[in-house]
Amino acid sequence: MWENELTRELKIKYPIIQAPMAGGITSPELVAAVSNSGGLGMIGAGYMSPSQLRKQISEVRRLTDYPFGINLFIPSEFRVDSEKLNLTKAIIQPFKEELVVKEEPILPTYEGDLSTFHEQLSIVVEEKVPICSFTFGLPSPEVIARLKENSIVLIGTATTVQEAIMNENAGMDAVVVQGSEAGGHRGTFQGEEKQSLIGLMSLIPQVADAIRIPKIAAGGIMDGRGIIAAKCLGATGVQMGTAFLVCEESGANILHKNAIIKASENQVVLTKAFSGKMARGINNRFITEMRRYEEELPVYPLQNELTKAIRKASAAIGIPEYMSLWSGQSPRIAKKLPARELVKRIVTEAETLRVKL
Repeated sequence: MWENELTRELKIKYPIIQAPMAGGITSPELVAAVSNSGGLGMIGAGYMSPSQLRKQISEVRRLTDYPFGINLFIPSEFRVDSEKLNLTKAIIQPFKEELVVKEEPILPTYEGDLSTFHEQLSIVVEEKVPICSFTFGLPSPEVIARLKENSIVLIGTATTVQEAIMNENAGMDAVVVQGSEAGGHRGTFQGEEKQSLIGLMSLIPQVADAIRIPKIAAGGIMDGRGIIAAKCLGATGVQMGTAFLVCEESGANILHKNAIIKASENQVVLTKAFSGKMARGINNRFITEMRRYEEELPVYPLQNELTKAIRKASAAIGIPEYMSLWSGQSPRIAKKLPARELVKRIVTEAETLRVKL
């Protein structure tokens, strides 16, 4: 039941992809464990410097001979609104004082982000990484051509049918279809974020009717039931984030893992408080107190940089109230297991369900 066009394209046994969660969660150990188990491990390279990325590729290759991939963020132009910047600095100052944060943020620039992106791309090509996925937009035709010339499989991200069509037209080999249930940042790049919050059960069949490339379902999938449901709706594979975030090999902070294990579905909310971009995570004091200011915050990645030291300090002293605890809408199903055991359990559950159906 497992072999299909996606598994053949990616050269994997099971159409199960570990979501490329940026910020250190996708440790070399996690990526390798998933790939060694028959799925596809993915490095979340969004916040990595070129040297960090090269090092992680080397570490993953030391741990596995199986295919793995890398995810990159598409840089988008942004305008620095000094008024919003100064207002937000004043709003978060009490948090900084409470956490004894003294360092000042170094604000990113579009030019800097673009330069880093192209350096990352060069490393993907030089290191012959077989799969590269993209979030927050589509790479240019020139980038797509360069990667395809080097036989790299390209995977895009879509939160609407229109975005999925744009991915196919751009030349992506597959597309992650991200339902509103998904944890972490929304991949929306066309239209308003609030109009892109479509549930996976509604989104997948509509995308399946609109495009021909493989569809990878993402959002709230935690076990074999989710895989079978996604397949019935027209998905070719699944991408799972929260399920792998709590695994033993994950690089996520233990406070983050424990918060997910203890959370209920109604505690998982959408927020722009941490980054200026819509994201889903477990509600805490920072989200609650910043909610009234959300429409006044600087855009991503400026807000992300403004809150970086607060998040880091909160984790360092063991207080999760100021951390970005990204999570999908199914935290009750999360289980702390080795990644290999989790993949095995998911596969067994799916095979058992298939026989019953």
